[in-house]
Parts: sequence; C-alpha cells; structure tokens
Amino acid sequence: MKLYELLEDGLKTEIGDTEITSVTDDTRKVKEGSLFVCIKGGSFDGHDAAAEMLEKGAAAVVCERDLGLGNRQILTDDSRKAYGNICAAWFGHPERKLRMIGVTGTNGKTTITNVIKHILMKNGHKTGLVGTIRNEIGDEVIETANTTPMAYDLMELFDKMVKAGCEYAVMEVSSFGLVQKRIGPTFFDTAVFTNLTQDHLDYHKDMEDYYQAKKMLFSVCRKAFCNIDDDYGRRLFGEISCDKASFSVKQNADIYADGIKIKSTGSSFWFCTEGRSHLVKTNIPGVFNVSNITAAIAVCLEAGIPIDGIISAVEVYGGVKGRCEVIPTGRDFTVICDYAHTPDAITNILKSVKEYTENRLICLFGCGGNRDAAKRPKMARAAAEYADKLIVTSDNPRNEDPEAIIKEILTGLEGSSIPYDVVTDRREAIYHALKTAEKGDIIVLAGKGHEDYQILAGNKHIHFDEREVVADGLKLLK
Repeated sequence: MKLYELLEDGLKTEIGDTEITSVTDDTRKVKEGSLFVCIKGGSFDGHDAAAEMLEKGAAAVVCERDLGLGNRQILTDDSRKAYGNICAAWFGHPERKLRMIGVTGTNGKTTITNVIKHILMKNGHKTGLVGTIRNEIGDEVIETANTTPMAYDLMELFDKMVKAGCEYAVMEVSSFGLVQKRIGPTFFDTAVFTNLTQDHLDYHKDMEDYYQAKKMLFSVCRKAFCNIDDDYGRRLFGEISCDKASFSVKQNADIYADGIKIKSTGSSFWFCTEGRSHLVKTNIPGVFNVSNITAAIAVCLEAGIPIDGIISAVEVYGGVKGRCEVIPTGRDFTVICDYAHTPDAITNILKSVKEYTENRLICLFGCGGNRDAAKRPKMARAAAEYADKLIVTSDNPRNEDPEAIIKEILTGLEGSSIPYDVVTDRREAIYHALKTAEKGDIIVLAGKGHEDYQILAGNKHIHFDEREVVADGLKLLK
C-alpha cells in the first residue's frame, strides 16, 4: 500500500508514493518498508527509538515532535489518534462496513453484548463480538487478552468480520480503549451506558476522570441508551448531545421494565416503550440482568429487529459463562460463579441471589493485586450487607502479598457482626465453603467468573477453573 493512502486527517509527507509493507507501533515488528508510529507509553517512548527504526528499514516514522529526521518523519499532534486512523486505513476501513454497537460502563457490558449478539444471530444477522471473555466472528471463537484490543488488532478483527460476512459488530468499549484511542475512527450506530462504580482507579486518577473516559464513546455514536437508575447514567443523559433514550428498571423512562418477577431459574418482566408492553421471560435471574436485557432489547429494536423475534431469542438464551452461572453440585446447596469484582457488582449479585436463598447466603471473594486498593474495604462492606457469611480469600494477587491484600479487605468489616473465615489459598477456601455448606445454602464465588487462571507473582498464570475446583471439592466430600 502506498504511504499517501494511509495518511488521513491532515497528515502530510513529501514521500507519499513510497510503498509501505506494514504499519506498527511496536519496535519488535518493524521490518523493511514499515511505517512506524511513535507512541509514548507508561514505560517506553517510541520517539526515542525512531532513528533506530529508520536504520532497521522503516520507510518513515510518525511522531509528535521534530526528531530531526528530515522528510522521513511525519508530524502529528496526536500519535495515538494517528495510529488508529492509519490502522483503519491499512485494512480498508472495515469499521465503516459494519453496523457498530458499543457498550460501556463498569458492570453489565459482557451480558448486554452477548445478549445483543444472540438476538441478532437468531434473527438471521451474522454478527461479530468484541468482549472481555473472548472475541467472536459469528460462531467462530477467538481468544482475547484485552477487553478492547489494541488499534491494529481491533481493525484486523473488524476486517475478518467483514470478510466473513458479518453485518454487525457488538463491542465492549473499555475506558482504556477510549483514552488510548484504540477504537481509531470507529463510529457507533448505537451505544449503551450501563453504570459507573469504583474500578480501575489505579489507572484513572479519580471517578471524574473515569467518567470522562467513558463519556468519550458518546461523542462518536448516533444513538445512545443510558441507564438512569445509575447516578452517572442520569448525568450522562443530561450532558450528551446525540440522539438518546433512557432506560430503567426502577422508574419511568423512555424504556423501562415493569412487573419484574425473579426466581432462581430466571426472571420475567414487561418491557415497556412508546405506550406498549411486551412480556419477556428469561433463564437469567437477577434484577440487574433485567436491566441488562432491557438495554439489549432496546438496541435490537433500534436496529429494526421485530419485537417478537427479539423476545423469542431472549427466552432461549442460556446466559454468559461466569455471570451468575450455577455450577452443578448434585447436593442440597447451590454454588454460583460470578465475575463480580467491584463493590457495586458484589451488591448486585448478592442482593439478587438473596431473594431466593432458602438458608444462608455465603460469599467467597478476594481482591486483585496491583489494582485499585481503595475498593478493597468497600468490597467487604458491600458483601457484608447482603451475605450471611463471608469467606475472604485470594483473587489474582499478582506481585502483592495475598495476606496483605486480605488485611486491607478486612478493614471494611470493622464494626460489622457478620461471621467470616479467612482462607488465603483460593482452592482451599472453596473446599472450605463446600465442606461447611448446609441444606438450602447458596455459595457465591465472586471475582473470577469466566477466568480459568490465577495470576501470581511475576505475572505467572496458573490454571484455575472454579468449575473444576468445585468438582474436585465435591469428590473430596464423598
């Protein structure tokens, strides 16, 4: 591809007819004829390697300041933005060939995106998915490491979706992806805001910074759906200027759920909009999931899917791995696995499960290392509000001392009378929960969800699937 074909948004060069063999911001991937984009990261500044990349064979470099490299440097005000645009152009702008649906917020993104994809697929529309658990192209599964892939990887994924015949791409859009401009020039047909609760404050300086990052999505979308049951959702609804609609499970809104009935086997509710009500039944329990499904239905209606086709698809949807997932035990107690790893998510899952718990609600949880430490005591307080017993353990300790993390968690239980046990090793903690469970108890394993690993010191990943751990524990009980 010619260099001039890659340069958009005012980028100029005197060597535009040069053939480019690849585009990258990674020094390890530069080869003869590459276009190297200098990006300043947390620990490395690509500008420092620009001259070396030219010596290595790069045809040109894109940079934010004059590096004295003559006509082989292309100046821009924003390297990250330029890189996103270049990656999109490299793949022929696949983001323009898909109907894009984006979902952002702290909790609920995975469920909403998966429900939307399921509805679209059931109604004959091949759809791609970009998500926390994995990426999908129709029925093809592609494992992922980031909620929002890096710019090149994202455009490459979109390109594969287009070539596979996808009409839609449904995407979880993270605050990291927005701030780091990984989405490039992607414009979303519809976008959803779920909620905002404390998370990622190890990256964002405070909640306002976190909110402003999420808000960026709604400057690049045609139609927004905002959850006004959330304080930040109400604020966002009042601040954005695109076409918008509110949704709620607690109050009147443009779109709302009414007559909600929750059971351990699922939920039912009336989906209400424009003066009409439609009965919806789902296999997914929890009021928070009613909110998620309400948002998904609203998006699919906006996409032109008939309401009858939407409802019939929702009724057969089985749920998302690690999201209020019941792990079979064959015993007289229940084990639920959920990804809840924020105070608000803990509240949502426990409040929901409490409604159908016959005996005790036991919550087993920990907090990740090298992540926002301020939420640790808040997680404990949230769990203590609805659980009858807590088992405090490890999550992904990374390079922190697991016992030191637990010590910070326990400060949130000061003044609380809730009984709790501390079992640092997560496997042993799950065994302990199973061993002490009584008839009618529900054990919620919070924090890991879909993850089948634990991250230990030195970024060491070990295999750890809670479904397998529960099965092993049940064998020990025999």
